Amino acid sequence: MDTTDERCLHAPPADAVAEEVRWLTADELDTWHALNLLLAKLPAALGAQLQCDAGLSFVEYYVLAGLSDQPNHTARMSNLAVIANSELSRLSHLMRRLEKRGYVRREPDPTDGRFTNAILTDEGLAHLTTAAPGHVAAVRNLVFDALGTAEQQALRTAAYAITAQLDGACGASDTGGIREATAERDRPRV
Repeated sequence: MDTTDERCLHAPPADAVAEEVRWLTADELDTWHALNLLLAKLPAALGAQLQCDAGLSFVEYYVLAGLSDQPNHTARMSNLAVIANSELSRLSHLMRRLEKRGYVRREPDPTDGRFTNAILTDEGLAHLTTAAPGHVAAVRNLVFDALGTAEQQALRTAAYAITAQLDGACGASDTGGIREATAERDRPRV
C-alpha cells in the first residue's frame, strides 16, 4: 500500500535529505525569516480590516472578488478552488456560509451536470463593491506605500518565481488564470 501524501511529492526522501542538506546562508535565513513574518502578518492585518469593515474573512473576500472577475460572475467550483487556493471541500463549506448571507448561489453547470457552478449574486456584488475601497486602501497602505517602483517589481518577480517553483514541485500547472485575469482587468480592484 502506497502511503505517500501527494502534497509531499516535491520533497526528497528523508534519507537523501540527511546527506544532501544545503543549509541556508545568513542572508538566506534573514530573507526566510522576513518572508515568514510577512506571510503571518499581512494576511492577518488584511483579514482584520475586512472582518471589521465588511464582515468578511480574507478568503471570503477573495472568493467574491474571484467570481466578480469571471464572465457572468460565474465559475465552476473546481476552477474557483484554484483561484481561491482552496481545497474543494473547504470551499464548499465557505460557499455554504456565503449562500446563507445571500452573496452567492450554486447551480448545476448547464453544459455539464457533473459540475457545479458558483454564481456571485447581485447582493454579493454590491457587498464586494462596498468592501473593496477599504480593502484597497489597506493594501495600498500596508504594501505599496512601503515600496518604491523597483521594490514592487522585485517583489512581483520574486512572487511569480516562487509560485512557478511551487507549481513545478507540486505538479500543478494551472494558476487559475490569475496572471491573465490581472492583465485583462479594465477596472481597478483588489
